[in-house]
Amino acid sequence: TVDTAEGGKEAIEMYKQSMDAGDPFNIVILDLTIPGGIGGKEVVKELLAIDSKAKVIVSSGYSTDPVIANYVEYGFTGRLVKPVQIEDLKKEIIA
Repeated sequence: TVDTAEGGKEAIEMYKQSMDAGDPFNIVILDLTIPGGIGGKEVVKELLAIDSKAKVIVSSGYSTDPVIANYVEYGFTGRLVKPVQIEDLKKEIIA
């Protein structure tokens, strides 16, 4: 199943609820930039504080952004550059 959040704060709350329910998310894909909200760089820190084993993938259309280039240093386990190709998505999910 897939759940979606409109912003970073909602994503964090949803992750907390899934952990509390004993049914944690297998993978979280976060957009790096959320206009008017907190983006992936900030959210991944919160998710890792909740669950140090969280699998979090960053997504962005800004392929030259330092976070995309060095995603592991920021706590992400994978990256997707927009427009996302299905093969890239499969690779990140299976990894």
